[in-house]
Amino acid sequence: MSILINKNTKVITQGITGKTGQFHTEKCQEYANGKNCFVAGVNPKKAGESIFNIPIYGTVKEAAQQTGATTSVIYVPPPGAAAAIWEAVEADLDFVICITEGIPVRDMLEVRNKMHAKEAAGGKKTLLLGPNCPGIITPDELKIGIMPGHIHKKGRIGVVSRSGTLTYEAVGQLTAIGLGQSTAVGIGGDPINGLKHIDIMRMFNEDPETDAVIMIGEIGGPDEAEAARWCKENMKKPVVGFIAGVTAPPGKRMGHAGALISGGADTADAKLAVMEECGFKVTKNPSEMAALLKAML
Repeated sequence: MSILINKNTKVITQGITGKTGQFHTEKCQEYANGKNCFVAGVNPKKAGESIFNIPIYGTVKEAAQQTGATTSVIYVPPPGAAAAIWEAVEADLDFVICITEGIPVRDMLEVRNKMHAKEAAGGKKTLLLGPNCPGIITPDELKIGIMPGHIHKKGRIGVVSRSGTLTYEAVGQLTAIGLGQSTAVGIGGDPINGLKHIDIMRMFNEDPETDAVIMIGEIGGPDEAEAARWCKENMKKPVVGFIAGVTAPPGKRMGHAGALISGGADTADAKLAVMEECGFKVTKNPSEMAALLKAML
C-alpha cells in the first residue's frame, strides 16, 4: 500500500519527445515496474510513432482511452505547460504530475480556476501535483518524476516536501539508517500549485502502511502552518518537521517562486513554532531529520 501511485498505475508522459521528457521517461521505465507502467506518450505532431516501445498519441484523451492510463506526467516547456495540465484534467485523469518549472503564475491561476469550475459543475476532480516539483515515488514499485531512484528503499515512512533536493536529503538519510519509505512526494515550490502539505498529510494519516512522516516546508505562505494545525487535531502518527530558509532576511525573495516572506507568520521561525505547538518534533538542522524520526518510533 502507498499513497497516490503503486506498481499498477498506468502513466502517460506529456512532452515525451522533448529532451527532458525522453531522459526521465527512460529513467522511470528502468526503475522497478516502470516498463509496465509507462504506457503512452502525447505529442500531436508525432501521433502514431513510438519511443522506448511506448506508443505516442495525439491527445491525452485518446492516450487514456487506448491504454486505460489514469495518471500523467508533464515535461512540456513553460509556455505550454498550463495548457497541458488542462488537457489532462479535461481528459478526466485521476492524477496529474507537472514537473515543469517556470510556468507563468497567471497561466496557473487560469488553470486552477478552470479546475475549480469543473468540479463545481459536478465534473470529475483531478488531483494535481506540482508544478515545479520532482514528482512522486513509491519505492520498489514506481517512480514518476526526476528523483534519483537508487537512494530510495521500501518501508513505512512518508516524506512530503516543497523542496526537491530536501526530499532527496530526507530519503537518503532514512535509507542510510535502515528506514524505508512508503511514498515520497515533492509538492513543488510554486505559489500556485495543486496538492498541499495538508492533503498529503491526510493521505499518510489514512495509509495503514505509513507509520510516521517527515514534513519539509519553506519560508513563504501559510501552507505548513495550516497542515500543522490539521495534524494537531487529526494526525495519529509521529511527524518530524523542517523549514528551509531560517537564515533568510525578511522581505527577501528566495530561489523558489513561492518562497517570498513578508516577515510575519510565514518566516521559518514562525512556522517551526507552529509545528512545535502542534506536536511535531522540529529541527533547524536538516541533517538530523531521519535520526530524530528514528528516535520517535
